[in-house]
Amino acid sequence: MDSTKISRRSFLKAGIGAAGTVALAASPVSAAKKRTNKDLCTLLDIRKCIACEAYVEACRDVNDIKFPEPEGPMPTMYPREKVRVEDWSSEEKRDVTDRLTPYNWLFIQHAEGTYEGTPFELAIPRRCMHCLNPPCVNLCPFGAAHMRSNGIVRIHPDLCMGGAKCRKVCPWHIPQRQSGVGLHLDILPQYAGNGVMFKCDRCYDRIADGELPACIEVCPESVQEIGPRKEIVEKARVLAKEINGFIYGEDDNGGTNTIYVSPIPFEVLSKAVETGPGQPHLNMAEDAMAAANRMLAALAIAPVAGVIGAIGRLKRLNRQGEGE
Repeated sequence: MDSTKISRRSFLKAGIGAAGTVALAASPVSAAKKRTNKDLCTLLDIRKCIACEAYVEACRDVNDIKFPEPEGPMPTMYPREKVRVEDWSSEEKRDVTDRLTPYNWLFIQHAEGTYEGTPFELAIPRRCMHCLNPPCVNLCPFGAAHMRSNGIVRIHPDLCMGGAKCRKVCPWHIPQRQSGVGLHLDILPQYAGNGVMFKCDRCYDRIADGELPACIEVCPESVQEIGPRKEIVEKARVLAKEINGFIYGEDDNGGTNTIYVSPIPFEVLSKAVETGPGQPHLNMAEDAMAAANRMLAALAIAPVAGVIGAIGRLKRLNRQGEGE
C-alpha cells in the first residue's frame, strides 16, 4: 500500500493520541529536570569576541538551505489590525545582520560604556538561548517547537503556523516570523497563523553528524565551546571566579544551554546594548514556566497541537502522493 494514501480518520487518531500522551506523560518541569545532564551547552567568553562576524556569515552559509522562500504575493490577513505581515524575503532585508531575522539567526550586539570608572567595549554574540524548560516548546499551540534529546530547541517549519506565540512567551523574544510560507497556507491562509517562525537550531543536523555548529567551528578567537551542561556550567563558574566576572544563562528563565561569562555585570551590558525587535536584552530573566497557569496551559494545548499537526501533515502527504 502507498504510504501516502493514509486515511484522514487514522491519521487524526494518531495525532490526537500522541498529543494526549504528551499531555499526560509529564509536566514541563519534571521533563526539564530529567534532561539537564544530557543537554549540550555552549559557553561564550565574551572578552574574546572581536566582532569579526565570521560566525554570523558561517551561520548564514550553512543554514541557507533552511531559509524560507515565499512564492507569490503575501496573503491578506484578517483581522488586519491584529495580524501583521512580516516579510524579510527581499534581497535588501535578507542582508540585514544587525538583528535577528528569519534569515539571520545570530548577530553581534555591541556594548560600550563605563563600569566602576573604567571604560569597556564588548561584543556579544546573540542567538536562541536553548532553555532547559523552554516556554516556546511548552506553550506552542501547534506543537511546532520541540526540544531534542540533547537539549537543542528547534521550530519545525513544516508544522509551524506562524502565530508567534513562541516569540511572545520567550523572555528574549528570539523567534522571528516570515509571512507567506508554511502550513497555514494549506489550511486557512487568511485566518490561521501567518507564516513560519525561525531561529537558531544550533546546527542540530551538523551535531547529529558529529560536527560542530558552524559558529563555533569558524570563530578565530575560540569565543565558544560546547559540551555537557554540567561541565560547561562548572567551567563558567571557574572562569567567572578567575576574572572576578559574571555569569548569564545559568539560572535565567530556569536555566539555559547558552552560558555567557563577562567581566561586566549583565544588567550594565543590557543598558549599553541596543535593544528592540530582534535585539534581545541581557537583563535577568525570571522562569517563564514557573507560574502554575502557564504549566496548565502547556498541558491543555497538547491535544490541539496534535490535531492541527495531523491535518497539516495529511494535506502535505496527499499532495506528495499526487506527484506535486
